[in-house]
Amino acid sequence: MRFLAALILLFSPFRSSNNATPLALPSIGLQGVDVSHYQDKIDWDVVVAKQPIHFAFVKATENCDYTDSLFCQNWADLRRVGVRRGAYHFFRAYGCGAEQAEHFLKTVDMQPGDLLPVLDIERVDNVPVETMLEEARIWLQIVESRLHCRPIIYSNQFFYEKYLAGQFEDYPLWVARYTDIRPILNTGKNWDIWQYGNDGCLDGICRKVDKNVFYGTPEMLEQRLCWYPKTEIAAAAAAP
Repeated sequence: MRFLAALILLFSPFRSSNNATPLALPSIGLQGVDVSHYQDKIDWDVVVAKQPIHFAFVKATENCDYTDSLFCQNWADLRRVGVRRGAYHFFRAYGCGAEQAEHFLKTVDMQPGDLLPVLDIERVDNVPVETMLEEARIWLQIVESRLHCRPIIYSNQFFYEKYLAGQFEDYPLWVARYTDIRPILNTGKNWDIWQYGNDGCLDGICRKVDKNVFYGTPEMLEQRLCWYPKTEIAAAAAAP
């Protein structure tokens, strides 16, 4: 029985707790956070000094005209402290997909090596599902054509399987499911990033923060989920 208990502890890196916990990831995973103005002003120097953070996503925009009040500060600070950064747009189904895409593109100054742009889809907003899907598809197509990359789609597992499954299969997926067990989608699609909790407590961030994991090395993260201008990609391919 003692041996069995030891095995359970060994292979349960995401053990739950009644209290908020720091990021606790298996050794093969890269740990990351995602933040918005909800976390208030973040001291990123303290964050990187006190705990290992490999990447961070920051809320940039929502709908057609909203910009997160702390986006610019977080975006600049993450580049300064050397944390791999990404920006996400919170999609509203009642808004025009084209206008939302233009708002995101005008707000976010993408630099080589940043994480791919993210479309956060988690609400139907009382519009027909077909409308929501079409406007989201327009957003994705515009951003993809402008940046020459496929954006990441973020959603929770329930919403994804109910509304999005089978619609955007060629796009990288960042899935939220707060559990000790890795999510398995009913479509069989593989996810790229897993948001496994929302109760992280980190030095430098005064409020609880979402916890994410990418299973792979920093080189794999760069190769699979980072953005480089089309000219740089072409030059790298032509190099001997």
